[in-house]
Amino acid sequence: MKMKRIEATIQATKIGAVTEAINDLVGGFTILEGKGRGSGIRQQVRSGRGTGSITKDYNSVATVSTIVDDTDVEKVSNAITDAAFTGKGGDGIIVVSNVENVTNIATKKSGSEAL
Repeated sequence: MKMKRIEATIQATKIGAVTEAINDLVGGFTILEGKGRGSGIRQQVRSGRGTGSITKDYNSVATVSTIVDDTDVEKVSNAITDAAFTGKGGDGIIVVSNVENVTNIATKKSGSEAL
């Protein structure tokens, strides 16, 4: 069976909602938190005793990564989209790519059985 990697870069504040949405749909996932710069509006922060403000160079983002069977891509992508949606620019992006093979190190199973 064919497999796909789903990588969703989302607002860091949406991690809880996204993980809850996909928890029962996937075998597992990885979350990497970091900073990013995309089409969204960057946050304004106060500086200098609260009298001034500056625009942050980067927003706080998270990348949720998982591997699923080809047949589950749409279901998982829709769950992520619904959970991360705010309707404003900078909600995130989902990238789907082909996966040639997967091996579960603990069970030594490969392919779809490793998921």
